[in-house]
Formats: sequence, C-alpha cells, structure tokens
Amino acid sequence: MNTLTQMNKAMRYIEENLMGEIDFEEMSRIACCSEYHFRRMFSFLAGMPLGEYIRRRKLSIAAVLLNEEDNKIIDIALQLGYNSPDAFSKAFHAMHGMAPSSVKKGNIILKAFPPMTFQLTIKGGNEMDYRIVEKDAFKIVGLKKRITLIFEGVNHQMDSVLQGLTADKIKELKSLCDIEPKGILSVSANFSERTVEGSELDQYIGVATTKQAMDQWDVLEVDATSWAVFTVTGEFPKALQDTWARIYAEWFPTSGYELTAGPEILWNESPDTSKPNYKSEIWIPVRKSDYK
Repeated sequence: MNTLTQMNKAMRYIEENLMGEIDFEEMSRIACCSEYHFRRMFSFLAGMPLGEYIRRRKLSIAAVLLNEEDNKIIDIALQLGYNSPDAFSKAFHAMHGMAPSSVKKGNIILKAFPPMTFQLTIKGGNEMDYRIVEKDAFKIVGLKKRITLIFEGVNHQMDSVLQGLTADKIKELKSLCDIEPKGILSVSANFSERTVEGSELDQYIGVATTKQAMDQWDVLEVDATSWAVFTVTGEFPKALQDTWARIYAEWFPTSGYELTAGPEILWNESPDTSKPNYKSEIWIPVRKSDYK
C-alpha cells in the first residue's frame, strides 16, 4: 500500500465534499489509517491542523462564489456549513480582511488557498536506524509544564523546570526507574491538534517506571503498546530535529505502521550536548496498520 497515494485520495475526498458534510470516518477509510494518524501526519506535513486547512479551502471557495452575481451570502454560508451569516462573515473577514458584502462591490483583492497534495521527496537516501519494542503499561514520573512546540533550535521553556531538579530530586527519580528507556527522559504528551510549530503540549522531565510515586511528582499513565525507537547520532539539537521530521515525512509513509495515542519520548545520553556525535533515542507509540 502506498500511504501517500491513499492520503492524496483522502485529500480529494475532502475537496469534493467542502460544499457538504465531510465524514471523517470515510476520510480515514480512504486514507487506510486511523483518523488520529491522519490528523497527526497531516498537521506535521502540512504545517497546519486539518481543521484549519478545511476552513481556508472553504473560505477560498466562498470568495469565488461571491464573485458570481446570482449567489447570496446567506446561501453560500449555509452551503459551506456555517450556522449563520454572522459566523460566516467573521470567518471570511479573518482570512480575506473584508466582509463578504465588500466582494459584491467588485475591484478588490482576495486570498486564494489552493488544494493541497503530498509528495515523497528523495534526499540522498540516508539510512534511519530503528527498532520496534513491545512494552507493557508503565508510568512517566517527574515534573510537568505546558509549553509550545518549536521545530528548530533549543527550546528554553523547560529551563525553570530543570532548575528545580536538584541533585537529591534527580537521585530520587533515578531510584524509581526500573524499565527501559533508562535515565532521565523528556516526554511530550497531550498535544493540541498537532504537529504545528507554536501548538501546545505537556512536557515532562522524568523517568519510566512501574513503581508507585510520591505525591510531589507529576504522573503520566502510559498504555501498553508498540514503540518505534529511532537512534540519532549527530549535532544536538539539529540531528534530532531533522530525524523527527524524517520520521513523519519518510518513515511513516513507507513503514506499514501508524501512530497510536500516547506520548513521544526522548532519551539523551548525557546532559552535555556539545559532543559532535551526541546520541539520542526517539520513542514513538505505533501500531501495525490495518491496511496492507
């Protein structure tokens, strides 16, 4: 099965139903993956949530329809799924910078947002080292903070949390760690509709454990699942961020696996990230695709 081909078929389905109701179960069936996987893959590859893409496409079509004399604003609003002309007008103004009624007067500049398709770009055929690991349910125990996602460079939003991890607290956390991945971990969970730079997520600094934790720690329950574990070696954080992007753009479309609900885990070999061949591991929850 060609994953990108199926995703593009799902995109055509969305395009054909912009003037009606989009059935996301049907979209997922066409894409041959879960809705969860499709939405995550879409937002990472497109750089925006699926809902935002659909909104922009509808408002781009609205601009074309408003230029046709026979179309009324209220009819266009209802055709595009808006509950009222007022809701439609607000959305239209947010994208085009003017009210729908202004379009009827003519001689104005509108924004066009064309349909989107996905392609696999081959960039040198670099290998990706990974393994599939089966794990029972466990917990992430540590400190948590709600942060925004950054794709490039060092994210300093966790600095205040790291400063609160004294030597005694680190020792206590390490004493709780009884399963792989061992050591202090960075764990991303509870994403807002992902995977867009600036979107929010819960970031944990902690350890993986099956032990009971004291009340002072934040706890994230992790269900039993399979994990795709990617080994990353190179300049930090560039090599890590490049690999993360390749996982979504290159590995998932050809792997036979899809994302499943759960956190993404980062293991780093040491606090000193200055080494040119710094080693990390990315753990992503996956399941075998139901579609072949």
